[in-house]
Amino acid sequence: MRSNFLGSALILLLFTLPLSVFSQSVLDQVAGGISSGNSREVAKYFDSSVEITILDRESSYSKTQGEMVLRDFFSKNPVNGFELKHRGTSGEGSTYGIGTMRSGAQQFRVYYYVKQKGAQQLIQEIRFEKQK
Repeated sequence: MRSNFLGSALILLLFTLPLSVFSQSVLDQVAGGISSGNSREVAKYFDSSVEITILDRESSYSKTQGEMVLRDFFSKNPVNGFELKHRGTSGEGSTYGIGTMRSGAQQFRVYYYVKQKGAQQLIQEIRFEKQK
């Protein structure tokens, strides 16, 4: 009887846990990639074309080019930490994250915009701006 109850409780628990426990949101996955300075992890969520702004340089890149641009930025600015400070929605399945990335004595404000494309959420734009 007791093992039947425990088995039922376990099954109920598994079905009632929010899905987010098992899979982090795209905003969190991207934040994790930035935190570790992992351009490949961030680029996994790039759309086929992505707008990237690093400091005052803004351009549109393919997914592959975007990963290389990000890798170069992370190699020149090794990440000491990243904190996702704000997340929000802007309608029609779009979300955004705003955070602060630390690299040595410098801090960068990071903004990324994610849009629902079919069954996927993909980064449309990502910006790194030096904070004063």
